[in-house]
Amino acid sequence: MPSIVSIRDAEKSYNLGKVIVPALRGVSLEIEAGEFMSIAGPSGSGKTTLLNLIGCVDVPTAGSVQVDGREVTKLSERELTRLRLHTIGFIFQSFNLVNVLDVYRNVELPLLLQRVHTAAERRTRVMDLLTTVGLREFVKHRPSELSGGQRQRVAIARALVSKPKLVLADEPTANLDSVTGQNIIDLMKALNRENHTTFVFSTHDARVMAHAQRIVRLADGKLAEIGEPGEVSTRDSLPPIAQSAGSHG
Repeated sequence: MPSIVSIRDAEKSYNLGKVIVPALRGVSLEIEAGEFMSIAGPSGSGKTTLLNLIGCVDVPTAGSVQVDGREVTKLSERELTRLRLHTIGFIFQSFNLVNVLDVYRNVELPLLLQRVHTAAERRTRVMDLLTTVGLREFVKHRPSELSGGQRQRVAIARALVSKPKLVLADEPTANLDSVTGQNIIDLMKALNRENHTTFVFSTHDARVMAHAQRIVRLADGKLAEIGEPGEVSTRDSLPPIAQSAGSHG
């Protein structure tokens, strides 16, 4: 399978006053189209930074990052925005839903920004996905009226509505009870299998890692291990999330 992401000797440093803090130190990685990959490692290991580079939210200080055949360091801000809008879907730990919009309009938003779909096409895509994630009857609800699991499913529908080639998820099961978290994993695995969408997760959750085709483990900004579940150490991972009030659905 061809690579949808190709990273070569990527470095990323941040300036904090007079101090330069390295977040990534020479990471090289190939992600094949259609993969279901987990990025693991303790807090501060560089997981979110790597996800931001793959998602074209940030660019490397040194090295090369290619996404869907395009070298991100050579793209203008407008070109990066277009690449994100048409190629990448994002699922954030904090959901990042627009509180003043109902469920339907939150999911429709990426299609409106693309400006290439008719109202009928947008409605078909939105309703099909909301049916898939089990939220068809909640189209008029606002995020504040939903449980954590329901909001996460809205975020997943929004990430997928533009049919991106690549979906990036930052701790997609964080703060969800065990049953809801497993349902979210099962849903994304099914969409990966049926649509061949590439999924890349940043996670502490051992359940997510168990479903991955490959696990990439970072430590201190470097690639420490890469392999299939069972081959890579998960000593930094958290056990399945305990059930918590208000996170059902």
